[in-house]
Amino acid sequence: MKILVINSGSSSLKYQLFDMPSEYPLCVGLVDRIGLANSSLTHTVHRDGQELVFRVEVPIPDHKSALLKVTGMLIDRDAGVVAGLEEVSAIGHRVVHGGEEFAATTLVTEAVKSKIQELISLAPLHNPPNLLGIEVAEELFPEAKQVAVFDTAFHQSMPPRAYRYAIPQDLYSDQGIRAYGFHGTSHQYVAKRAQAVLGKPDAKLITVHLGNGCSITAIAGGISMDHSMGLGPMGGLVMGTRCGDIDPSVIFHLIRERGFSVKEVNEVFNKKSGLLGLCGYSDMRDVKKAIAAGEEDARLAYELYAYRIKKYVGAYCAALNGLDALIFTAGVGENDPDMREAVCADMDYLGIRLDQSKNRQGSGLREIQEGSSPVKVLVVPTNEELEIGLQTHALVQEG
Repeated sequence: MKILVINSGSSSLKYQLFDMPSEYPLCVGLVDRIGLANSSLTHTVHRDGQELVFRVEVPIPDHKSALLKVTGMLIDRDAGVVAGLEEVSAIGHRVVHGGEEFAATTLVTEAVKSKIQELISLAPLHNPPNLLGIEVAEELFPEAKQVAVFDTAFHQSMPPRAYRYAIPQDLYSDQGIRAYGFHGTSHQYVAKRAQAVLGKPDAKLITVHLGNGCSITAIAGGISMDHSMGLGPMGGLVMGTRCGDIDPSVIFHLIRERGFSVKEVNEVFNKKSGLLGLCGYSDMRDVKKAIAAGEEDARLAYELYAYRIKKYVGAYCAALNGLDALIFTAGVGENDPDMREAVCADMDYLGIRLDQSKNRQGSGLREIQEGSSPVKVLVVPTNEELEIGLQTHALVQEG
C-alpha cells in the first residue's frame, strides 16, 4: 500500500511517499517559498539503494500549484516512483491543533474539516495551511482516503491536573483555554522506539524534542502524562525565537509601560525572543559559533536553554515518580553532544550519568549513559512523517 504524507506549512509543503507496511520511503520532498518568485521543489528518490535528487526552481504561486508539481514528480518518467496517482491509497496530513475533539487519528470528513476550521483560533499560523493541504489533496487524489493526524492528539491522555490552568472555570468550559501540547507525533514516535529498545512497555520516559521549536513530555507506559507546551506552542522550553515560560506580568508591563499592542506582544514573544532575543541568533549552530568567538550573550543563551530543560526533567521525574530513560531527539537533541552534556551534568541525584565518550560517538538510535547509570540516556532520531504514515496505514487497514 502506498501512503503519501503531507506536512503543509504557510509557505512550504513537505511530503514523503511510503510503501507500507515495509515503511520504505520511496521518495521525500520539499516545496519551499510558496508564493514567492524564487520558490523551488526538491525531490529525492530512493531507488536500488541510491538517492537521486531532482530540483526544480520555478514560481509556485499557491499550495494547489505546489501539490500539482509534487504529483507531476511522483509520475515523472525519470523522477517518478508510481505509474499513476491511483496507486496512492491514502494521504496522511499533519494537522497541528485538534483541540479536545480529536484524541486520535481520524478519516477526513466534511464534519472533520469544519472542526479544523473552528480550531483556527487556537492555531492561526498552522491550521489554515494544514486544512488547505487537505482540500487540495481531495481534489487531486479523489480516490485516496484522506487522514488527519493531529499534533495535539497524543497529549489528550494528560490528566486534568496537568492540562488545566488555575483560571475561572468558564474560560475553560466556554473558550477551551487549557494546555493541549504539541510535537505529539515526534514524542510518540521516539517513545515507541525507546520502549522497543528497553523491552519495557510500562517504561517511565522523558522525551526532549529540541529543534527550532522545543518541547518535553513525561510519558508512562506509552501515555503522555504531562507536556511543556500549552494552549499554543509558545510555552515551556526556550526555543529559537519563542520565549518559553514567562511571568504573565511581563505582558501587562509591556502593554502598560511601553504601549505595546496585543499583536506586538505576540510578535515579540513568538518571533523575537528565545535564543534570538538573548543573543541575536536563532539557530543553535550560530549560537555555538558565537560562543567560540567569545560572545558572552551567546554563552548565557546556551546555559539558559539547557537550564530550562534540566528544570523540566527534575519536575517530570517527580511527576512520574521515577525515570527509566531520558531521550533526546530532533535537530539539536540528535546532533549537539555539548547540549546533551549540559543537560545531563550534575544530575547524579536522579540517576542520570552520561558517558562522555559515547555521547560524542555514533549515529542513529543509541544509548549514551555510563554503564553504572540506573537511568538510560538515549538519542533517538525522530521521523514525524513516518509516524504519520504508520498511523494512516493502521487506520486505513482497520477500515
